[in-house]
Amino acid sequence: MGKVIFYEDRNFQGRSYECMGDSGDFSSYMNRCHSCRVESGCWMMYDHPNYMGNQYFFKRGEYADYMSMFGMSNCIRSCRMIPMHRGSYRMRIYERENFMGQMHEMMDDCDNLMDRYRMSHCQSCHVMDGHWLMYDQPNYRGKMSYFRPGEYRSFSNMGGMRFMSMRRIMDSMY
Repeated sequence: MGKVIFYEDRNFQGRSYECMGDSGDFSSYMNRCHSCRVESGCWMMYDHPNYMGNQYFFKRGEYADYMSMFGMSNCIRSCRMIPMHRGSYRMRIYERENFMGQMHEMMDDCDNLMDRYRMSHCQSCHVMDGHWLMYDQPNYRGKMSYFRPGEYRSFSNMGGMRFMSMRRIMDSMY
């Protein structure tokens, strides 16, 4: 079970909203959100309602001014709790959409697709086990996206992102 407390102002000031699960839109609880305290769990935060827009990974800790910390231009508007996964991690990545082109099965983190697989990017994936973060730049940098088990036939609906590195969301992050 996860728990995060959102505050309207920086440094945990102003009205607060306590959240213990997915929340698609904060607007009925607060006008803005400039700080938060993650008491337990790992979370994906989104700068638009309904889990849309840029994604940000938050783990247990205090974020007194997360907008400056992450270089965000918009406040958090929705959040999704990432369930803890125990067991193996497995994902197939594909060079092209619809599971076409070069394919590699991954079971651990990859800081650079080009160096490891000679793939310039991947355009689709099938997450069989575990929860993953994928980044548009090598070395776990740049914009990120959260992937849970399922088939992802095309990344073009994600703003055309081309992922260059990926890591598992491990128990140690909780």
